Amino acid sequence: MIGLHILMVCIRWESQNQLEINDSLADYELVRDRARRISKPNSKFSYADVISFALCTGQELENYEPRTYGEAVNCIDKLKWQQAMLEKMNSLEKNQTWSLVRKPEKQKVIACRWLYKIKEGVEQNDLVRYKARLVAKGFTQKEGIDYNEIFSPVMKYKTIRIILALVSFYNLELEQLDVKTAFLYGGLDETIYMSQPEGFESKTNPSHVCLLRKSLYGLKQTPRQWYKRFDTFVTSIGFIKSKYDACFYFDSDNFNNSVYLLLYVDDMLLASKNMSRINDLKKKLKSEFDMNDLGNAKRILGIEITRNRAENKLCLKQCNYLLKLVDRFAMKNCKPVNVPLSPSFVLFATLSSRSIEESRFMESIPYSSAVGSVMYSMISTIPDLAQAISVLSRYMSDLGKGHWNAMKWLLRYISSTTWLIYDCSNSIIDLVGYVDSDYAGDRDKRRSTSSYLFTIAGCCVSWKSQLQSVVALSTTEAEYIVVTEAIKEAI
Repeated sequence: MIGLHILMVCIRWESQNQLEINDSLADYELVRDRARRISKPNSKFSYADVISFALCTGQELENYEPRTYGEAVNCIDKLKWQQAMLEKMNSLEKNQTWSLVRKPEKQKVIACRWLYKIKEGVEQNDLVRYKARLVAKGFTQKEGIDYNEIFSPVMKYKTIRIILALVSFYNLELEQLDVKTAFLYGGLDETIYMSQPEGFESKTNPSHVCLLRKSLYGLKQTPRQWYKRFDTFVTSIGFIKSKYDACFYFDSDNFNNSVYLLLYVDDMLLASKNMSRINDLKKKLKSEFDMNDLGNAKRILGIEITRNRAENKLCLKQCNYLLKLVDRFAMKNCKPVNVPLSPSFVLFATLSSRSIEESRFMESIPYSSAVGSVMYSMISTIPDLAQAISVLSRYMSDLGKGHWNAMKWLLRYISSTTWLIYDCSNSIIDLVGYVDSDYAGDRDKRRSTSSYLFTIAGCCVSWKSQLQSVVALSTTEAEYIVVTEAIKEAI
């Protein structure tokens, strides 16, 4: 009986404790599940995300270049793009570029697409041009079937600089022309079928294809066909092609009466002492090709040309390109420096000594893109970048943080250096060359560096800084190598 009584007491005590625990949990759950007060954001911040998006994309939308036909006909500037495409189609029809035919059996048909580009003016008052271009997808062509020879020469940058130096020294007239749809003037030796342009399909024959009668942008042989057509015409009117540069022509050995013509694809520069000779040449060119007369040369290949004829000064600038370049690599607000590459940077191959963290970091760095972008400005207008680019380009596939820091240093230098001035006010028309070598400067292979620079009338026209292909055994041997290269360039 005593044991049974004790058992009943224990059961009663456990039941009472369980009720107390349940009561406490119930109280806890009541507190935990209480509905929270609904908080509302401040009304003045309700459009913060929308405003932020508009500020970030407003500038991009203003100069937005569509990537497809669908984007072009649905964007803000669709009327301008439609007008640009219509002008291009009218030009193609006027030139009789193709004829619509039934699709032949077992015949390959090349596709085409539209490309869009906004061309800004050099000066603030210049109009912005919207350009649409129909291109064939030439990457689908097969050699021996759709094309054979494709090489086409282009004008050398040093040729442009030499002519501009002479223009500045002798105070010559300098005019610019642009050929409309230049590539459409070349003929085709092969039979090529192309699909109809998107948005301009024939309503009566939508299943037909275009049998190309003339060359078209995008085809591999198009640049060559255009150059052959232009070269044939220019030589037929008495111009002589330079043996040094296949895109440089002149019509007389008499300097006072000669006209100099430089061709880079569809852009032309005309220089002469006699403006009437330039006008005569313009008439002949316009009678053969549909051309834009741009007047005084202001921009060629992205290089801005400004002149002060009273002081015999000519300035070559790439301000817009360099500012966009610096901004693209997030160096717009950097602190400028005075030298392209600081002596404190000791660069060498680091593949075997990099840590895993550094390797992962460098995989996301656009080092090759930065070097290539800067190299264009070095080739065009800024000779003092030659040595720095020569050093940095050696480590495209074997680099570390030190190389990227050196690249950023170069971008800091570019942010304050954007022009090349040709000042011929106190010069004589002489060719002057400077050569030098850096003996065993390469820390990886102990090779030397060859560097030279040439001026005409005090204007830089040719420069180079390159690692020598062999290991020089002495400073004398390194100097002989660079002198040989410089003499070859001078000749």
